[in-house]
Amino acid sequence: MKIDENQIAFIVKVLTANVAEELAALSGKPTTDALREFMSTKTYNVLMKPNSLLYRESPAYVVDMVKAERSGDWSRWLEV
Repeated sequence: MKIDENQIAFIVKVLTANVAEELAALSGKPTTDALREFMSTKTYNVLMKPNSLLYRESPAYVVDMVKAERSGDWSRWLEV
């Protein structure tokens, strides 16, 4: 089954919201702050590129990428 651009955009929005909620829960920050912080990451930039296929991953997977990025562990970030 082929996924069209509108479906990908919807999946990305839902995944972004879920990631922001998980990051907020981990940090104790409001979801809007976690969302802003997430949107400033390299991980988010990758997510916004449909060819990366990152939208197919779980929120937990993306959160793990953000954690690796924040810690500067680029080799782990690339593995994830």
